[in-house]
Amino acid sequence: MCLSAPPFLGTFYRMTAIILWIRTFPPACLSSPGVLHLGMIRSILFVMRYRPEHKIETHEKIVKDASRRVRAEGLNGAAVAAVMRDAGLTHGGFYKHFASKDELLIASLKEGFRDIIASLVHAAEQAPPGEAWKAIVKAYLRPEMCEHPEHGCPLATLGPELARVDKRMKPQILAELVNYKNRMAPFMPGRRMADKERAFFAIFSTMTGAVEIARMLPDSVRGQVLGTARDFLLRSF
Repeated sequence: MCLSAPPFLGTFYRMTAIILWIRTFPPACLSSPGVLHLGMIRSILFVMRYRPEHKIETHEKIVKDASRRVRAEGLNGAAVAAVMRDAGLTHGGFYKHFASKDELLIASLKEGFRDIIASLVHAAEQAPPGEAWKAIVKAYLRPEMCEHPEHGCPLATLGPELARVDKRMKPQILAELVNYKNRMAPFMPGRRMADKERAFFAIFSTMTGAVEIARMLPDSVRGQVLGTARDFLLRSF
């Protein structure tokens, strides 16, 4: 008997046909030459149990988890094995989603920049007219951003490491930095775009440096460092 299904039948009908076929024929028949092997049938059922979106959802989960780990533990701290374990996959499953660890790192950095951009844009859009850049400064220099690097800005958590990455990764990192600047610049103080871009570099350089220094200090003085940087910026433009 040949196991086949018309092309118009959906996955449900193909699965039903396979199950009925297995129950109809004894094991000896299933192992006969030219007949679909029982192990092959089990493999088919294993593959067919996943929805078409399963791989995409798994990929996104891996990237989000890796992004948090990279920001919290550094570029070398986010071990592939740990990331895959948290996603419920084996280490070998990594190469079904990424060609190399560098590819995962770039994807995690992109996710990190998307995360901080979304947070800062939300703060800016809630601010009164002309106050968007001040809302960004206040949101960036919150103690929570300092205490939870896994949700913070990649520049403040990975700046020195990003400067030392392999040359092959630098063009992609530069592209993320340019996108970061382009998304933030419209909210910055200044009349012309050139003025806004200069303000972006001055403001974000100060903020990332303040967060990096604050993280080195005891909790009791972190707020003082962040508050000093915030007040300085708000008075400077």
